[in-house]
Amino acid sequence: MCSHPVLVQPSGLRFDAPAGTSVLLAAQAAGIKLPSSCRNGTCRACMCLMIEGSVVYGIEWPGLSRDEKEEGWILPCVAQATSALEIEAPGAALIETAPAAVRPLTGARR
Repeated sequence: MCSHPVLVQPSGLRFDAPAGTSVLLAAQAAGIKLPSSCRNGTCRACMCLMIEGSVVYGIEWPGLSRDEKEEGWILPCVAQATSALEIEAPGAALIETAPAAVRPLTGARR
């Protein structure tokens, strides 16, 4: 399966986006959180600027105007990378994993 490298600015985070997988899901699989809400291309919470590269959409018309598309704005929740990408997503961060719960010592077993 083909995948494309994605560079997230300004954080410098990197991940690979497999063909047929949304940029948002590929980022999450790599431990990177991008802003998101609806995950179906309507709320625009994930909207970010594509600095370089190309994408296709898994839906017919995502919630972007023609002008926004021409300016390079994408919706990672429904965009699939078709080349190496560089995107500007200021809210991107590593996903924090919760530490394992420590069970208190309860003394000797009976």
